[in-house]
Amino acid sequence: MLFRVLMSCLVLLIFSACGSETSNLAITSDYDVLIRNGLIYDGSGGQPFRGDVAITDDRIVAVGNVTGDAAQVIDAAGFAVAPGFINMLSWAVDSLLVDGRSQSDIRQGVTLEVFGEGSSQGPLIESMRTQMLARQGDLKFDIPWTTLDEYLQHLVTRGVATNVASFVGATTVRVHELGYEDRPPSDEELARMRGLVRAAMEDGALGLGSSLIYAPAFYASTDELIALAEVVGEYDGMYISHMRSEGNRLLESLDELISIARQADVAAEVYHLKMAGQKNWNKFDDVVQRIEAARAEGLAITANMYTYTAGASGLDASMPPWVQEGGFQAWAQRLQDPAIRARLAAQMSTPTDEWENLGLAAGAQGILLVGFRNEALRRYTGMTLAAVAEQRGSGPWETAMDLVVEDGSRVGVVYFLMSEENVAKGVTLPWLSFGSDAASMAAEGVFLKTSTHPRAYGNFARVLGKYARDDAVISLEAAIHKLTALPARNLKLRNRGTLAPGYFADVVIFDPATITDHATFAEPHQYATGVRDVLVNGVPVLSNGEHTGALPGQVVRGPGWRGWQN
Repeated sequence: MLFRVLMSCLVLLIFSACGSETSNLAITSDYDVLIRNGLIYDGSGGQPFRGDVAITDDRIVAVGNVTGDAAQVIDAAGFAVAPGFINMLSWAVDSLLVDGRSQSDIRQGVTLEVFGEGSSQGPLIESMRTQMLARQGDLKFDIPWTTLDEYLQHLVTRGVATNVASFVGATTVRVHELGYEDRPPSDEELARMRGLVRAAMEDGALGLGSSLIYAPAFYASTDELIALAEVVGEYDGMYISHMRSEGNRLLESLDELISIARQADVAAEVYHLKMAGQKNWNKFDDVVQRIEAARAEGLAITANMYTYTAGASGLDASMPPWVQEGGFQAWAQRLQDPAIRARLAAQMSTPTDEWENLGLAAGAQGILLVGFRNEALRRYTGMTLAAVAEQRGSGPWETAMDLVVEDGSRVGVVYFLMSEENVAKGVTLPWLSFGSDAASMAAEGVFLKTSTHPRAYGNFARVLGKYARDDAVISLEAAIHKLTALPARNLKLRNRGTLAPGYFADVVIFDPATITDHATFAEPHQYATGVRDVLVNGVPVLSNGEHTGALPGQVVRGPGWRGWQN
């Protein structure tokens, strides 16, 4: 064992001293895993090369022409070998507590799930914990944690196949101090919110995440967000946002994000870049121009996206924020008041720039119902809101109100909002990476009780299969770069996202000729195919297309983690 450790250190010293030109050195040693004869896409975006990848413990120790023995040799002839993929926007916070295998994402090559779109799993106070328990549907779990770091550690202790990381949610720290009230924080409350962000950053949060179309996040002013983002900037973290509008006020909302980045001196990223609603599809070039102008100014502005023309959210995204003030119970009570219902129906059916109305942008025919808690309502799964309204003999917006009340939830829906042309153009943007905006599920058991968006099963395979291979809008090496080294660099992760000595051994072996997404809106619970092997921290999790049951995932921490200084 000592000999192997010494040899591993020697390998790392040789590669560190000689640089990338040593990738073809012949090195004799013993390894835990040796991947042979693959076509290596190292994550840099450069041309692939034929070679081997040697792994000892949880690290890559050699890449190139490698000689020596290994406890496990994997023949990758005819396959691509790449770094593990990074899911920039994962909602697997609950699903991984119920099933840590992360089946739908592991089978696409995802080895890091990044959480925190506005809401995070900490910091919590007791009332927040109570609300989280009350909102649970089919997925049941205990909540023994208080801080975000404690949640991540709890997840890893229970066992998870992928690595996990998170932003701290701007909504979460707001609710921690203000609850669901529509008002600015006092100076004392804002100071405490900044303190919560600071503690999360020192625990390893990647930055601050916001989701500004939703209540109560909608109530936060730009100045409030700048004050929180300033703390993140002190730790070299990122501000990442579901902006106030992705439709009618898309450009103004992008200007707000850029302004926050400039004034807080922080990197910033746009969640799931899109032009929502047909009348906004022509804004693509203006969005790109604004981002590239900001980048030319020296601001680190980036974006991520999912590869579908429909988004997924809840019926809350069809209703104005004022009706949701105070939390779900207050919202549901208002929805049963005839006077409020009349006022609300009028606002839901009237174009406005005052709030983001996804329901009007998609139309009742473009809203697919996919997620109910109430089993009596699950007969509507897979139907449009228009069809359900007709069946119930009610208007679509009145039906939306009734479903929220009857289900005791915001009701999960899919909104058809975007153009395929814009999705394809977005895939090619050099500063754009990818996120599923979905949970990581299993096509079995409790997950089959409800529907979902196909992006939960196909988002990453779709990048490589549809857009790189079939439509040829992007090269395979560029696509892999956007799934690996690019997001790792944007997040300032240490030793992730690249196949190189000293990096963590998160590795994907897939067939570029066959990788395919199979999930559809009608039948979303279908695994992607074409990924043969996945290693996480050097441990095989997917082998010959089958899950090994291994759960080697670890917490991945951001640049502000106090542990980096220890």
